[in-house]
Amino acid sequence: MGNTAIVGINWGDEGKGRMVDLLTEQYDVVVRYQGGGNAGHTVINEYGKFALHLLPSGIFHKGVVNILGNGVALDPENLWKEIEDVQSKGVRVTPENLKISDRASLLLPWHRELDGLEEARLKDKKYGSTQQGIAPFYSDKHQKKTILAGELLHPEHLKEHLADLLEWKNLTITRVYGKEPVSTQDLQQWFDTWCRQIQPFICDTGVFLRKAQAEGKGILFEAQLGALRDLDYGIYPYTTSSNTISAYAPIGSGLPAAKLDAVIGVVKAYSTCVGEGPFVSEMFGPEAEALRTAGFEYGAKTGRPRRVGALDLVATRYGVQVQAATAIALTKLDVLSYMERIPVCTKYLVDGQPTEDFPFPTQLAGAKPVIEYLEGWNCDISRIRRWDDLPEAARRYVTYLEQQIGCPIAYVSVGPERESIILR
Repeated sequence: MGNTAIVGINWGDEGKGRMVDLLTEQYDVVVRYQGGGNAGHTVINEYGKFALHLLPSGIFHKGVVNILGNGVALDPENLWKEIEDVQSKGVRVTPENLKISDRASLLLPWHRELDGLEEARLKDKKYGSTQQGIAPFYSDKHQKKTILAGELLHPEHLKEHLADLLEWKNLTITRVYGKEPVSTQDLQQWFDTWCRQIQPFICDTGVFLRKAQAEGKGILFEAQLGALRDLDYGIYPYTTSSNTISAYAPIGSGLPAAKLDAVIGVVKAYSTCVGEGPFVSEMFGPEAEALRTAGFEYGAKTGRPRRVGALDLVATRYGVQVQAATAIALTKLDVLSYMERIPVCTKYLVDGQPTEDFPFPTQLAGAKPVIEYLEGWNCDISRIRRWDDLPEAARRYVTYLEQQIGCPIAYVSVGPERESIILR
């Protein structure tokens, strides 16, 4: 199968986890390569319903090795709680099927604290953080002020390194935000409680991945969030603090020489957005509430109601381009079944001028959507499993999107279950 990345095309929450869950049986290795506990990959399978935040979505498949790469914000506390949760439902998690890169940096307790403090300081200018410590974590990482997972295997070195970091970080906590410092005792207790649990999973995953590549094993790279939240190519500053695009997969995974053979971009049949920032095709009022209710659009991590809108062809086409998508998985087509007419944002008006190109971030706040309507199918399609059995209007909708974004739609989802994905 070669190397395949599964990525989000829009704002995130497109359904990447279930696509990884579906396709994993064709691969030998699944790697998370960026992001952290702010992810929310919902998977429904024979074990139950799960909202995975750190664990790769391939963890449910026997014989598949799952890796948390060096680009991940590794939160030992949340990771261990997640491992315990899936294990309680019959999923086997061992150092044989879960490996943590020794070069992954640890997300520490003060990162979550600082995330909340900064959002509170910003008030009405906040970025819409999930408050999982992601921005402070990546800031520290680029300042070379984090702990590598591999340091947990070298306790004497770790003790000295932690003391230095604690002194430095408490300056920010006390002098910038006026809060109580983190004590050495509390920090040590946190390490003793959570970090020891994950020690058996830590190894040089680069060695493992290079060997797997040499043996011709298939590797699936799992991304978090979507193209519009990418630090460099997203709607800055309303982005995450890592690179969500497929091009980063080899670097963040620990296999920098890898070449991607395919990139599957995941797109919802309508638009959703968690967090702040411009959202040109956004719906409001009863129209928005009807769509939110039909799609049960609430954040998998935060529980916050998602902002919803018409499928945005301008943003989606841009996402396809920056992700270098070779195929698209269209999810939640069934949610639109209640609509007699389906709205689609075909272009933007920027300074009164129509454009099909995605504008510079500062222009988005004033952009207006141009909405066109396609015929709905107004019937339940959730039990359909063949493309030819879909109503003609549903097939026309999918074909229209495919033509507009310039990328083949290879998968169409009509329900949350693994078997409800139609292959074209």
